[in-house]
Amino acid sequence: MSGREFFTARTVAEALAGFRPAHRTPIEDVPLDAALHRVPAGEVVAPVALPGFSRSTVDGYAVRAADTYGASEGLPSYLDLLGAVTMGAAPTVAVRAGGCVAMPTGGVLPDGADAVVMVEYTAETMPGTVEITRPVAPGGGMVRADEDVVAGAALVPAGRPLRAPDLGLLAAAGVTTVAVHARPRVAIISTGDEVVPPDTAELRAGQVRDATASALAGLVADAGGEPVLAGIVSDEPGALKNRLTEVLPDADLVVVSAGSSVGARDETAGAVAAIGEVWCHGLAIKPGKPTLLADCGGIPLVGLPGNPLSALVVFGQLGVPLLWRLAGCESPPPPPTTRARLSRNLASATGRLDIVQVTVRDGVAEPLFGPSALLSVLVRADGYVVIPEPATGLDAGADVEVVLYR
Repeated sequence: MSGREFFTARTVAEALAGFRPAHRTPIEDVPLDAALHRVPAGEVVAPVALPGFSRSTVDGYAVRAADTYGASEGLPSYLDLLGAVTMGAAPTVAVRAGGCVAMPTGGVLPDGADAVVMVEYTAETMPGTVEITRPVAPGGGMVRADEDVVAGAALVPAGRPLRAPDLGLLAAAGVTTVAVHARPRVAIISTGDEVVPPDTAELRAGQVRDATASALAGLVADAGGEPVLAGIVSDEPGALKNRLTEVLPDADLVVVSAGSSVGARDETAGAVAAIGEVWCHGLAIKPGKPTLLADCGGIPLVGLPGNPLSALVVFGQLGVPLLWRLAGCESPPPPPTTRARLSRNLASATGRLDIVQVTVRDGVAEPLFGPSALLSVLVRADGYVVIPEPATGLDAGADVEVVLYR
């Protein structure tokens, strides 16, 4: 354990900055239609310029901009209509001085033209003659052949999850497969003699169905990971160590939901310390202080509190950013937020990060309170408010940022 003591609490900021295992998932090629939210392993460059030809961005007339200078409704310019461009075809006519060519949006700009006048500022006053009532500058109403992307330039960067517009740009460049990091495989282990599978029909006194594993699997999937439910391990000495040894070879991240008792937490810490290096055991966060972070032969492990609410809050703060990092993304996509007024005072302790669940109605954030064993608090919440470590609380009426649940 490198001299580190259990329950020497680290701040969340210290954990995010200091616990940074080097492990990354392998690289695989995926088709474009399966690449949404995947993380490119490297920069994808444009094989050709885009759009690839100078094109109109408006319906109107391709012109030499100089022929429109000084045009107004009171003193329009008159140009000869030389022809028209057909969509999806090369122009068969060029623009000469004093002439224009009819253009559809997206049409190829004919030779000789350096601008397109919008149709709203034109009129065909007589057959073969177009009246121009507003001047256009060179480059107006059009894009150059390489104005979207220059050949060889980056289409999408490495390390940022692909968004819908990224897929469109890749498709426009003819890129149909992308090298991305594989989805991190997250082995989820539940522990505790009191924990039984969710499909247990009749509970004996003291038993609880495993709610945390299913909820954690949802968080993992939402962050782009592949959850692997690795079952329930009893508090019998050696059982957790054996299960960890089994799952580690095929996992990119291991998450252990510890039993609620102090003895169960000690068993988790001991089992992890026997096969890896514990980075910390204890975080200055509420809820979720008895959190463990460890490196097991290069594979990160997160040991969570047994209470479901605490476990999910901590995994959202630490596990989700870690999961994104394993997939090659150093800056995870930020969650949606909103501003609201706090309905009541919130107390806190200096040096501890407090995560307070809230509902949001008509711009007012109403805190939700309850024991950390109650998942219903999270179910009713619209999001949460963070009370930072230096603060001793927040005052009623304060303008706060609410991190919203998707």
